[in-house]
Amino acid sequence: MKVIFFDDFSRRLNLLPLTFTRPVAALRIGILTIAEKWEKYLELGVSYQTESYLQEKFPIEYSDQNILINGSICPDEHLLEAVDNLLAGEALYSDTVLVALKLSEASAKKWNQSDLSPYKHIQYTASLNQVVFPEDIFKLNDAEIRKDYTLLTKGKVSQKLSSTNCTLGDDIFVEEGVMAECATFNALPGPIYLGKNSQVWEGANIRGSFALCNDSQVKMGAKIYGMTTIGPHARVGGEINNSVILGYSSKGHDGYLGNSVLGEWCNIGADSNTSNLKNNYAEVRLWDYNKMYFRKTGLQFCGLVMSDHAKCAINTMFNTGTVVGVGANVFGSGFPRNFIPDFAWGGVHGFKTYALDKLFETAERVFERRNMIFNVIEKNILTAVFELTEKSRVF
Repeated sequence: MKVIFFDDFSRRLNLLPLTFTRPVAALRIGILTIAEKWEKYLELGVSYQTESYLQEKFPIEYSDQNILINGSICPDEHLLEAVDNLLAGEALYSDTVLVALKLSEASAKKWNQSDLSPYKHIQYTASLNQVVFPEDIFKLNDAEIRKDYTLLTKGKVSQKLSSTNCTLGDDIFVEEGVMAECATFNALPGPIYLGKNSQVWEGANIRGSFALCNDSQVKMGAKIYGMTTIGPHARVGGEINNSVILGYSSKGHDGYLGNSVLGEWCNIGADSNTSNLKNNYAEVRLWDYNKMYFRKTGLQFCGLVMSDHAKCAINTMFNTGTVVGVGANVFGSGFPRNFIPDFAWGGVHGFKTYALDKLFETAERVFERRNMIFNVIEKNILTAVFELTEKSRVF
């Protein structure tokens, strides 16, 4: 049996620019990515049915029997039971949303999500967590941290924290190789998870729910509030609240980040700040790639959505509800506009196109800092996104 995550067409478009560079199921929410959650629960190999230019990095594999799962849906034990009970040729729905489908290898290879008439529809009536828009990642993050914490720590024994730390509450789980000294961990509001080889430096104050994934660091004096996830191989400092950093990114200095999502290979310059509340307390709108205008979020608190390989210089100020596209580089005084297109270079005084060869030079250096190679697969993905987003770069 194989698990194949498919990108729900409408959800993938709604989740741009984060899904320009990954399948929907590769988004991190809670401690794990959506794919990692299912993989951990089901104990089965996983693969992806996604955009053709992503398929080399995220390949698809078939077996005699396959479970096709909507990559935007987070699992829980009740949903797992419903998926497990599916028979070949049956499709599980939540209202009109296709959740999962069980197919033979021949049927899976021919499957087209635009035509579901041949399959028996099974209705799932319980509630579920689905990532529909980028802001859902931080909205649902607290619930997903709690579920992932239970999943990852069940039957395991935590390592001990150094006695130099101050701890409140019992739900603090420490994986092997964690280094933490003279920090405060308050797990009374929610669980705290410290991944393998992560570090929390002196003077940091952390409230749950909180996840620090493997090989990541919290710098001295950081103030991190609940409902926050720091993905793997990341470094953070300053003040962070209810935000998710997918991984391999740096917000290493003072400055505020709240109700936000950062992709991979991002860098936030020193003393940069994100507004997450409008001065008039009005509803926040976010740029919608699918509809090409600013969409109402229904939220009063919403900060920054920054996609992969985007950077900002020191003292950058982001307005409430700003979307920064793939590979954008933002600098200069004042507030840049609320939508910064993919591969834009500039700030308040204007933008130009960030040339791919220049971006590649930077990416190679950034990957080297993580002992990784910026290979042809990564270059091909960014080249494809560059071409797909050309029309949005009207400066």
